[in-house]
Amino acid sequence: MNGQATSAVSSRSAAEYRIEDLAHASGATVRTIRAYQDRGLLPTPERRGRANVYGDAHLARLRQIADLLDRGYTLASIKELLAAWDAGRGLGGVLGLVAEVQGPWTDEQADRISRDELHRRFGGAQDDQAVAEAVELGVLEPIPGRPDEFLVPSPQELSVAVELHGAGVPLTAISVHLRELRGQVEHIASRFLEFTTEHVFARYLGHRPPTDADAAEAAELVRRLRPLAQQTVDAELARAMRTFATRHLQHHLGAGVPNGLYPAASEPRPVLLPPDTIGAVQRLVGPQNVAAFIAAATEREVQARTLDALATSHAESRRVDQMG
Repeated sequence: MNGQATSAVSSRSAAEYRIEDLAHASGATVRTIRAYQDRGLLPTPERRGRANVYGDAHLARLRQIADLLDRGYTLASIKELLAAWDAGRGLGGVLGLVAEVQGPWTDEQADRISRDELHRRFGGAQDDQAVAEAVELGVLEPIPGRPDEFLVPSPQELSVAVELHGAGVPLTAISVHLRELRGQVEHIASRFLEFTTEHVFARYLGHRPPTDADAAEAAELVRRLRPLAQQTVDAELARAMRTFATRHLQHHLGAGVPNGLYPAASEPRPVLLPPDTIGAVQRLVGPQNVAAFIAAATEREVQARTLDALATSHAESRRVDQMG
């Protein structure tokens, strides 16, 4: 009896698959399995006559590859990770780092909203075009099987749109503003990542993949540095809003504002430029010369317009003299 039980356990622990059976068990296609073999992602199967025989190790490897693909890895990166695994270096630290980076970067919780509630919050009028625009922007996400209900990834962002619309801003203008803002914020995020990679994370990325210890230490740094990006943007946005709101009010109130209430015109003032413009100038003159180039170009434009104005004024004076 014991011998039969041992034999049964042994047969279960040493399962064998033909490629079609392996495809069925793993969820991959036969073509995909062969492609993974060609790339060196799967161990060589045992050859028996004219057939290849696969085992549990192949099935486990296919599931591991599928998991890594779901996490956003490319096949080239997966090959490196699996090579490290085969060499005896664990993947726990690397996968922990990936989970930390791919985790939520905000404490805000997603919510749901019905189509009727959405229309009510925006004044009661049905606007399917505006809803489609919100879905395209990711402000709303469709819920499969529920055509009249949406996921709201950021309730705060939706609330901002509701308040702006209630204050009189058209939905089309809100969408345009969000697209522009998103491009600028993505540029800020990219620069922050470049900055922290150069000065903080470069030492952990020398090994491909990083060791378990390096990956775990990098994950801890991500946890510590994650709030800094938002804190920096919050502080700078508050400063910029005060500066520009004050200047905007001064422009509209004009001479009615007491002297000394606003900064002198000679003080340096920040100017927002589109990220594409900054990128084009960087490629032209290098990052270190961007400010000087823009200042020189602006001065040249001002001088050119001054010359044009002087010439135009002189021409008009001559015309008046001739008419007199």
